Amino acid sequence: MPGTARNASGVGRFPGVTFSDEDAPPEKEVVGKEKDVEEGGCRRFFRRICPCCCRPKGSSYDITPATGNGTVDGIEEEKPAPLPEPAQPQTGDKELDELQLTIRSVDLLSTKCGQNRTEHHTDKYHGDELIVRRGQTFLIELDLSRPYCDNTDKLHLELKTGPLPLVSKGTHVIIPLVEELEDEGWEAKIVERNGNKVKLSVNSPAKALIGKYTLTVATRCPKTEGVTMHDPKKDIYMLFNPWCEEDTVYMDNSEERNEYVLNDIGRIYYGTEKQIGARTWNFGQFDTDILQACLYILENSDVLPSGRGDAVNVVRVISAMINSPDDMGVLEGNWSGNYVGGTPPTAWSGSVDILRKYFQGGGTPVKYGQCWVFSGVTTTVLRCLGIPARSVTNFQSAHDTDVSLTTDVYFDENMEPIEHLNSDSVWNFHVWNDCWMARPDLPPGMGGWQAVDSTPQETSQGTFRCGPASVTAIRTGQVYLKHDTPFVFAEVNSDKIYWQRNLDGTFSQIHSEKKSVGHCISTKAVGSDKREDITHLYKHTEGSEEERIAVETASRFGTKPYAYSCPVAEDVQVEVKLEGEGPRMGTDAQLTIVVTNLSSQPRSTNLHSQVSVMYYTGVLKGTVKKEKLPVELMPNEVKTISWVLPYQHYQDELVDQAALMLTVSGRVTETKQVLASQTSFRLRTPDIDIKPEGDAVVGKQMSAKITFTNPLPATLRNVVLRVEGLGLRDLHPIQIGDVAGHATVTVKEHFIPSQPGSRKLVAALHCKQLTQVHGVADIQVKDC
Repeated sequence: MPGTARNASGVGRFPGVTFSDEDAPPEKEVVGKEKDVEEGGCRRFFRRICPCCCRPKGSSYDITPATGNGTVDGIEEEKPAPLPEPAQPQTGDKELDELQLTIRSVDLLSTKCGQNRTEHHTDKYHGDELIVRRGQTFLIELDLSRPYCDNTDKLHLELKTGPLPLVSKGTHVIIPLVEELEDEGWEAKIVERNGNKVKLSVNSPAKALIGKYTLTVATRCPKTEGVTMHDPKKDIYMLFNPWCEEDTVYMDNSEERNEYVLNDIGRIYYGTEKQIGARTWNFGQFDTDILQACLYILENSDVLPSGRGDAVNVVRVISAMINSPDDMGVLEGNWSGNYVGGTPPTAWSGSVDILRKYFQGGGTPVKYGQCWVFSGVTTTVLRCLGIPARSVTNFQSAHDTDVSLTTDVYFDENMEPIEHLNSDSVWNFHVWNDCWMARPDLPPGMGGWQAVDSTPQETSQGTFRCGPASVTAIRTGQVYLKHDTPFVFAEVNSDKIYWQRNLDGTFSQIHSEKKSVGHCISTKAVGSDKREDITHLYKHTEGSEEERIAVETASRFGTKPYAYSCPVAEDVQVEVKLEGEGPRMGTDAQLTIVVTNLSSQPRSTNLHSQVSVMYYTGVLKGTVKKEKLPVELMPNEVKTISWVLPYQHYQDELVDQAALMLTVSGRVTETKQVLASQTSFRLRTPDIDIKPEGDAVVGKQMSAKITFTNPLPATLRNVVLRVEGLGLRDLHPIQIGDVAGHATVTVKEHFIPSQPGSRKLVAALHCKQLTQVHGVADIQVKDC
């Protein structure tokens, strides 16, 4: 791995560390009966403990018969030293106290700006704990009771993690002192000496368990033994290491590492494929208490500490622990629209407050979350632990309830949807996560991005979790590879099949759509706030031979492998289009239905249109408008039909995300061809305007003017504005109260920046009548 060469000028991955070639203490002249004997400090020390072993040949210290008065040739005989006993802080024997080797203090060299945390890329974490990454050396300094003697003294370190540390499980680590570091295991080497102080370079293996370790130092010399007491302030935090080639989470692109590990602010996308919205999310993985909260999540899980070295295992556990249905995890999901007793999902704008509440509340699930909140918190936890991660949004995301790898829509004899049979759903959007790692448990080539979903949708091995599933396996239809690949494949690439009930109660397949699921899969671009489309990572180009092969490969492992109908000629097409950015909240919604006749013959049909208010999950709340549209088409004619939904029809019916579903269906009279199309759209909400005022300097108060205009003709009740910004201010709810129709509200928020650099102030507004209203301002903070 890079920077692993170890020699006299560059030890481990710290090239600034050098060996110290101190000379032995100045030699004193010792007068013997036959000749002068030159001694070093270590030999003098050893002679004082065991004189019988240090008598030079031919000297007056040769063994001769003792006289009756206890002397040898007139010299009083020295008594042999007793066997070593455990050292005590005070012996009452001044000479023995001088001979003991004890640890006066341990310096973990853990300051944020110090060499350890800078070289381990952990200098952004709050606090002065020693936070290091596995597979990379770090330094500690020991202050001893006297100079360390290589020939006679022994020293080793011990690290323990978990409630029952065992050497056999890797949770109790004994780190020996060695002459040269080998990169393959736990070991330490003295790299610098300064009087009684020694500096150690400590190496950890690339497969070390992550978590919090307690540190003790054990010493031993011919006379005594000693062990330092555990000091909670000297705990060591070990993380995954994307900078280490031997670590399974290694990522070789530095710009991607900066984005997917070190960036604490991101963007999460929502809405519909034709109306993609974006909101800023404060991941805050380096903030106060967040690392402790992330490790607390692992401690609350059913994974043993000995399993925390496997990134696949850790990610799978995190996926389960972010939700709460079966394991008292971080977030309680709520899609009911009733958020009494908690925070509405749309009101969150970051992960910090959620994780702190869970940690400080003793593991009580925080209320409430939906998919983008689950994803945002998952990104925070994975990045905090050192696993590259990002939030990913899939538009037109299928929820396959029966592992058929198809999305089934049922109609009755009159082409009216049969709601109680339509258990499969297509969410307007769904947000999950990608995390980066090798997959040694899968065939070669399946490493890289892995899909993981913490939103509780379906159980996996009895627990609400999903992934990690290889994105490469998803793309190629290899749904037999673990974990939960069939479910994610169906989300992005299942075919939508329409069924009609016959008079005898059976169903016939009348239509299929092969391009209706998995559109505009989006994530924040590296190094900018732009949206990056990563659909090509999850699926081949729609309609291509490769894409069809992937679908057919996957379908063989589903519950309906023969559900596909034979291709039929279609000469009439129907499509729903949005104008511009789509309709706005508080106004009439206007869409366009385009019917195209591709044949040289006239065609006629009756289109049935039905629009329903819809949760973003694809579950319909209720129909707000239905109508029948007769259409007559001349040969090769393209007919445009204006479709309008008045504000009065939906004003009291909307739910979170202000989403609606327009279903258009019909049958061509001349050919009996079935026409079917479903289009989801949302009513766009206004942005909150944030204008910073004053100089942005660390430690100096500044303010921001926050402005919002009610887009509705009706009064908004009990409006709450939530403001926060990493390095600017903690979450601050502002009670606005009632806002009259079309009224504008302006508030001034005062705060004191605490961190320099590029910061973002985020505001989110919530009330019963209006959600998904937010704004963001970039603030460049100068150091004081």
